[in-house]
Amino acid sequence: MTGTYIQAAAALAFVVMLILGAGYFMRKKQTGTGFMNIISYQPFGPKKGVTALKVGKEILLLGVTPNDIRLLKTFKEDELDLPEADGFQSKLEKFKAIGAQKN
Repeated sequence: MTGTYIQAAAALAFVVMLILGAGYFMRKKQTGTGFMNIISYQPFGPKKGVTALKVGKEILLLGVTPNDIRLLKTFKEDELDLPEADGFQSKLEKFKAIGAQKN
């Protein structure tokens, strides 16, 4: 009886570790800079808004609704003066660097 519980617990632990390992692998795979990046999103109501999407060297201005996505305008990358994105990943790296300096 106890052996069955131990076997079930070991199987459950194995499945949980497998899921965590797969999640870690997928996160590591996605950390590189991709071909498409969302630059900005401006909501105009529930599930409605305008987004700027960088694809390669072009910036697409898209209107987004629950039923439709429409291309409003296309810009070349050099036509717009975009600030550097200071996303979560760069902020996390800064905190890691500060923590490493203190140790």
